[in-house]
Amino acid sequence: MSVLEEIIAGVRLDLAERQARVPLDAVKEAARRQPVALDPMPVYRSPGVGVIAEVKRSSPSMGTLAAISDPASLARDYESGGAATISVLTEERRFGGTLADLRAVRAAVHIPVLRKDFVVTSYQLWEARAAGADLVLLIAAALDTNELICLVERAYSIGLTPLVEVHTAEEVARAVDAGANLIGVNARDLRTFEIDRGTFVDLAPLIPDGVVRVAESGVRGPHDVFEYAEAGADVVLVGEALVKGGNARASVADLVAAGTHPALKQRH
Repeated sequence: MSVLEEIIAGVRLDLAERQARVPLDAVKEAARRQPVALDPMPVYRSPGVGVIAEVKRSSPSMGTLAAISDPASLARDYESGGAATISVLTEERRFGGTLADLRAVRAAVHIPVLRKDFVVTSYQLWEARAAGADLVLLIAAALDTNELICLVERAYSIGLTPLVEVHTAEEVARAVDAGANLIGVNARDLRTFEIDRGTFVDLAPLIPDGVVRVAESGVRGPHDVFEYAEAGADVVLVGEALVKGGNARASVADLVAAGTHPALKQRH
């Protein structure tokens, strides 16, 4: 069993517990009481490279990254630094996140918030919206074609913007066919957790014009943002470098500045 399969097995166990405790109808009602979701796409399509800054305590590959006791405070620092979106890990077993983190962040910032998790059922989409998420991650490697299509459609129908994550050319094709307008290329192989920044360079040209390209993983600093931008990235998603960096506001500001460097070609 791969690491991804192990994570998803744990996600399904935890999900079954939540479903037994909170019926879907109750989650839907909570979702419907939320304000209308924020649309991240206009900012993502604007000149420069947007930054999705992540609240991330730990990971299977790196172990504990940071003891984030106040995710809302960290999110405010990210927003002050110029982040376009806050990503919140809500998977508990391997990443140390919770839906409570997502709710706290949503209450603290005025920009879109992404639920980053291993979503395998529509119940989790409703959970995300009920907690105030504006976007949700859908990992192509964790879903078959029909599941991906259904979850993309359901996400749009309840007001969420799906970020479909891919690692291969085949997954890019499936994401496009599923109707994704926002595709993230993860430089980290979820089966081995090794990083190869060349993955984005290889796959970005396969993503059609008009679809926003997100470079995920592998951003250590401004130079990597610049290189991803040159390879066609519209947005970068950054976690480890920010939570380990010490000064979240300044770190985000440096990445945002790199994404608007005058030497970059304006591709929009």
